Amino acid sequence: MIEIDIGNPQCSNNYACGMKNNQLKFLLILAVFFAGCQPEADKSSKKVLKGLWTLQIMESYDPDTDTYKEWRDGMQGYILYDGSGHMALNLAAKDYQNFDFKFPNFTDTIAIEALRHLTKNYFYVANYTVFEDQGIVEHARLSHSNPGEWHGVVRRRYAFSGDTLIITPVEEKNKGLRLKWLKATETK
Repeated sequence: MIEIDIGNPQCSNNYACGMKNNQLKFLLILAVFFAGCQPEADKSSKKVLKGLWTLQIMESYDPDTDTYKEWRDGMQGYILYDGSGHMALNLAAKDYQNFDFKFPNFTDTIAIEALRHLTKNYFYVANYTVFEDQGIVEHARLSHSNPGEWHGVVRRRYAFSGDTLIITPVEEKNKGLRLKWLKATETK
């Protein structure tokens, strides 16, 4: 333990001087303690993305024309940030829900046509961290519709344009994608 002598040689009352020294030591220790305590850096940042967002368009960059074009034949989906560090994403082909073929859940006897259709639905649940100074949100996946991507970590650049949230993947394999989201309206 470090001894700090902050005594006052002009103090004539030893009891009062001792109390004053102890109070000053206590205040100094508290000041050092609180100076070292930082609030969780990203707690307020998590609220920047908080809410349920509806996909407006998913685009892919075309380097030949230097423009973005709608990805595949269109996508639909939602992204949810709870403001506490948990999120969920669901992307599906446009009109995914209009598939005529019905099949039971949790079965190993499913038609190949249904299996092909299921690959048009992409989802994961993750913990997230916001790096507000970089405009990056990191998703540490807890589960994924693709078993090969469970527990993976991905980084997304985010920005706002008016009321639109724009998210672009940072990793090379998805770098040309751009997703634009609008905050979902509250339901009563």
